[in-house]
Amino acid sequence: MLDKIKQAVLAGDMEGIAELTNQALAQGIGAREILDQALTPAMDIVGEEYEKGDRYVPEMLISAEAMKGSVAVLKPLLVEAGVKARGKVVIGTVEGDLHDIGKDLVAMMLEGAGFEVVNLGAEVTAEEFLKAAKEHEPDIIGMSALLTTTMIHMPEVIDALQQAGLRDQIKVMVGGAPVTQEYADKIGADGYAPDAASATKLAKSLL
Repeated sequence: MLDKIKQAVLAGDMEGIAELTNQALAQGIGAREILDQALTPAMDIVGEEYEKGDRYVPEMLISAEAMKGSVAVLKPLLVEAGVKARGKVVIGTVEGDLHDIGKDLVAMMLEGAGFEVVNLGAEVTAEEFLKAAKEHEPDIIGMSALLTTTMIHMPEVIDALQQAGLRDQIKVMVGGAPVTQEYADKIGADGYAPDAASATKLAKSLL
């Protein structure tokens, strides 16, 4: 049954996955087991295939959407069982930038890896990132920018965290087309990821 769920994620079977998840639960398979032994390994494979060039962004999105269908069934049970998330991530695209496909994909991949994700959407100002940091107390803040004209807002968020005395408690990861490791180092971010698959690995390593 776990293998069927795993295959449904790989195939992007958004229709059938909730039913398979419910069947697995009815057979006495635990919600945590489904997450750890079917969903997370499936998304790991999706990430590896993407890195090798065997899978493209649209196919990753379809698999991530299928995974979300299973997570939606499992979430109340995981909460009820008091299963702790791997960590909490607040994520958003920076001020002035409307692009959010890549950022949404990162959010889905992180959820599949067992993180709790607060997705702030696009055009998120430094003030909004700071407000979310105070409200949700995340382990990580993830920022995305797709334009060279908007990535200048990334250091503003880091400065806002610094001024609020929160910078030491929160790891900051950045990504997006124009962003580089060099830029991440320059602005004092804790990590940079070029794509969704490596963003998940980075988040795990930061914690």
